[in-house]
Amino acid sequence: MPISFTDTRSLTGAPVSFTEAILTGLAPGGGLFVPTGLPSFSMTDLRELHALPYHERAARVYRAFGVDLDDETLDALCADAYGQQWDTPAIAPFHELADNTFILELWHGPTSAFKDLALQLMPRTFSAAIKKQRASGGLDHDVLILVATSGDTGTAALNGFAGRPHTNIIVFYPADGVSEIQRRQMVSQAGDNLAVFGVEGNFDDCQSAVKAAFNDTELGRRLAADADLQFSSANSINWGRLMPQIVYYLSAAAELLATGVITPKRPLDIAVPTGNFGNILAAYYAKRMGAPIGRLICASNENKVLADFLASGVYDICDRMFTTTPTPSMDILISSNLERLLYELAGAKACAAWMDELHRSQRFTVDPSTLARIKDEFVGGWLDNNETLAAIRRLYEEQHYLCDPHSALAFEVGRQMKPDRPLLVAATAHWAKFAPDVMRALTGTAYGAALPAEYAACSEFDLMGKVQELAPRSGHIPPHLAGLSQCPERFNATIPAGAGAVRDAVLSFIQR
Repeated sequence: MPISFTDTRSLTGAPVSFTEAILTGLAPGGGLFVPTGLPSFSMTDLRELHALPYHERAARVYRAFGVDLDDETLDALCADAYGQQWDTPAIAPFHELADNTFILELWHGPTSAFKDLALQLMPRTFSAAIKKQRASGGLDHDVLILVATSGDTGTAALNGFAGRPHTNIIVFYPADGVSEIQRRQMVSQAGDNLAVFGVEGNFDDCQSAVKAAFNDTELGRRLAADADLQFSSANSINWGRLMPQIVYYLSAAAELLATGVITPKRPLDIAVPTGNFGNILAAYYAKRMGAPIGRLICASNENKVLADFLASGVYDICDRMFTTTPTPSMDILISSNLERLLYELAGAKACAAWMDELHRSQRFTVDPSTLARIKDEFVGGWLDNNETLAAIRRLYEEQHYLCDPHSALAFEVGRQMKPDRPLLVAATAHWAKFAPDVMRALTGTAYGAALPAEYAACSEFDLMGKVQELAPRSGHIPPHLAGLSQCPERFNATIPAGAGAVRDAVLSFIQR
């Protein structure tokens, strides 16, 4: 039976199909699409999942949701998404550490970040959805995808959507809020159907302006009239981004269940570096679908709005100082996917009221019952900038495993929670994407301080090799990162923060 999707803020909106939900992006009532139900995976189902290659696991999960794509199409899309562009057939392999801790390596795709798990499959399902809707007369326009990114989403979305028929994509990133590697990956991306803009502001400025564009009726009218386009999104506000993430947590649970590491009575704790709340929310959905998962450990950086919320039930960004950190993908104050969790726990009426209060006063407080239910599932912790760098060094010295700042932060927060059961850490990016701060960590240099003299003149690209020399067990550097310095930059525009500048950028794109 197909599962339909509804609006987190509406009690009256008609549910839509999977293809309608991913093409629309934001729900008409201003909220996010959520499933009206969830499929169930028994322990037998999970053991059967373990016997399949990764692309078949993904197809099995999608079929369980009853997505409105035929089986042959779905199998082909998943096989193509998880094919030769990955550097391991396991797609999302494990690295076992001491103390019953496992690193889930989510960075083996074409841009070396966990966003590839979603943004290799989503563009393919997106194209199939357009084809289906066009055939049924439900879609008259091509699609313009707007993306606000704190780094890795933009890179992965550009790679996934480049050259795809009937789709165009514009990415907006904080000009001073991503690593040089992330920036170069975005601005050098080939493809005639895309554009990239730096924004003079932080990620929240980008995200707010993109949401304003979606809600700009006049801009939408001009888009349709002048360019035969309609808006959609590839951010994790789009359900098409979350579905593939659910897959890798079910896949991980299936692996650990099959090997006897976890059982229904000895579930798995999962630590996730968390910014926009999508990655950890996918683990929550996997748990609700039957995966033997215990606590969900939400690891935050100095922008610890989520850690504070999980402890107090108060989400407050009023006068909160935004901090730049070595974990830029988590430098977020407005965590959009939290809205989906609030809907699941309290319903559309309460969710809409809280989101309206956040918009009006930059804070809201959940009721005690909802807070208790949140605490039954989630626990939060955070590290400051130098603690994050220290975690990278400690993990390498003690376990001979080098990882990026986001993953090290999640590992350390998970370790501090002292789990009495197996711990899975979501490793979200290859360390080479953040070579300067990895080098600071290995040399004991404070965050933001100049590197030691022998490295001070090195570019980020040179630092990759220097890190390997200093940490010989660091593993290989993916070729697409090692060769990035030779790729020409195609996009160099920087625009002011604000909805008006994003609107102008969209108009310039359709008029080119």
